[in-house]
Amino acid sequence: MTENKYHIPVLLKDSVDNMIVDPDGVYVDVTFGGGGHSRYILSCLKEGKLVGFDQDEDAERNLIEDERFTFVRQNFGYLKNYLRMIPGALPVDGVLADLGVSSYQFDTAERGFSFRFDADLDMRMNRDVVKTAKDVLMEYEEVDLRYVFKVYGELSNAYKVAKRIVDRRGDKEIGTIGELKELMIGLYLPHKEHTFFAKLFQALRIEVNDEMKVLESLLKQSLDVVKKGGRFSVITYHSLEDRMVKRFFKTGNVEGVQEKDFYGNLIRPFKEVNRKPIVPSEEEIARNNRARSAKLRVAERI
Repeated sequence: MTENKYHIPVLLKDSVDNMIVDPDGVYVDVTFGGGGHSRYILSCLKEGKLVGFDQDEDAERNLIEDERFTFVRQNFGYLKNYLRMIPGALPVDGVLADLGVSSYQFDTAERGFSFRFDADLDMRMNRDVVKTAKDVLMEYEEVDLRYVFKVYGELSNAYKVAKRIVDRRGDKEIGTIGELKELMIGLYLPHKEHTFFAKLFQALRIEVNDEMKVLESLLKQSLDVVKKGGRFSVITYHSLEDRMVKRFFKTGNVEGVQEKDFYGNLIRPFKEVNRKPIVPSEEEIARNNRARSAKLRVAERI
């Protein structure tokens, strides 16, 4: 399997060039995937080191043969603990996170991430865990389903979606993408089908993989992981992620609560490198549709 077939890196140069502060430093790619960002990072380093994290077993097919590279098959929620086990890794000069689902995961039907295919409702980024999207649909209380669809999918009719699922599952299992899509008929306007299912699948994927809690953990760990003067480069794909990252970079917490010192100066552990997020060019979006909703935020540890 080649890296290009696995995943097309988004905002490749912008995310890496804005992160590298020392070619002899230590860097972490917490979403290794197909290795596209990691390969470019290594090309920018001299004596520097790179650690790659990924919880998906399929990512191990793309490992880089380079003595400067170390791979950790783990969720980046455990970033600090595993970096402690690598001599000389902490603190690091930069962290890169390309959030969301890879091109490979979207295009592999049996992973269940895309509503373009009919497959089991899986959506696990780490297939060693037990809970799948089917489990969420079949076992969650109606009030919890409503929360998932409203908060994580931002669906305006989350109540109706949750109720229909609960009403149906008493008589019939909802185990495949096709069964879920058929069940949802009538809950969206014909010309809004793609938008509706994109939000629905996003909500299920976030819940299955606990994505918001893991992102919050990563952001908080960065305070202990990134050295002063080091940089944190994050690519997001939906408003929930972007809002959390934006708040954290501005205030040092995910709630966005500003804290000030005795003199009224804002206390913040990071300062943003760019005033506004960097977005892909029209040319990149034309090459890679996944880039359409991407936003890059880069901040420097103060």
